Amino acid sequence: MKKIIMFLCVLLMPIQTLAYSNYIYRGGNTLGIEIDCDGILVVGFYQIKGEYNKGNPKLKVGDYITKINGTNVNSLDELTEEIEKNVANAKVEITFKRDKKEMKTTLDLINDNGIYKTGLYVKDSITGIGTLTYIDPGTNIYGALGHEVIESNSKRLVEIKSGNIFRNTIVSIDKSMAGYAGSKNAKYFYNTIFGDIYKNTNHGIFGKYDKGLNDLKLVKVGKSSDIKIGPANIYTVLEGEKVEEFSINITHINETSNTKNLTFEITDKKLLEKTGGVIQGMSGSPIMQNNMIVGVVTHVIVDNPITGYGLFITTMLEEGES
Repeated sequence: MKKIIMFLCVLLMPIQTLAYSNYIYRGGNTLGIEIDCDGILVVGFYQIKGEYNKGNPKLKVGDYITKINGTNVNSLDELTEEIEKNVANAKVEITFKRDKKEMKTTLDLINDNGIYKTGLYVKDSITGIGTLTYIDPGTNIYGALGHEVIESNSKRLVEIKSGNIFRNTIVSIDKSMAGYAGSKNAKYFYNTIFGDIYKNTNHGIFGKYDKGLNDLKLVKVGKSSDIKIGPANIYTVLEGEKVEEFSINITHINETSNTKNLTFEITDKKLLEKTGGVIQGMSGSPIMQNNMIVGVVTHVIVDNPITGYGLFITTMLEEGES
């Protein structure tokens, strides 16, 4: 009887498996990023005749408009078209989402010198640049950025309806300095699409890679236990589309943080001369140590831009596969 019980216990023990590959393609390539919002995002308000027009109940920055008088609207053109149909009534019913809850409000259309105005600043898409972190050869899932895409006015995570990553080329650099985060400036090639975007999370953006990038190197995935305090390297683009290697020093490892697992400082003189430190657009740059990909650059420490934070690559991979 004991033997049977022991045998059953062995069968019932869970077996831990990894959904992602042990070897992945290392990125470092510059990407254009375009996300179509899941609704029309309210990003601000302007005064009409000295007053703000926010409806009742009041709309807030970060709300997503989904319907006008019960008709679905998915773009600024559709929003404008539905509002113009109702100028004779001088008001419209707006259906919107706030914190995933659907709500309704009535918004007055205010006649200002013969032009009907809403008082709303809105967006239906977000465009920017970032860095490809990896492509999993087993699934063709890619990860980039290492953090979420946030709309700059509302400071909220962008809810995705659809999106693409596409080709761009870096044309100039605005350097970081104490108190100011610099940035990469790029030329976009919207028609050269590399893949889609289906997920925007605090661990990065993810999707299926299609085609367009060549000569990517297959590297071993390093676990958090493989990472050591000391020298490492990052891969990123500073000019054109050329991926280059730059030296950093990992100064701290935090196993408990959800987003800031690594603290590092840039030691590469060429990189410091060119960028002044970590810059916007560098997010997603892979971190390599001992021939393993161990992390991804995510944030600059603005008061001291030669330093930054990174995320464990395993956390990013788990997010991408979930």
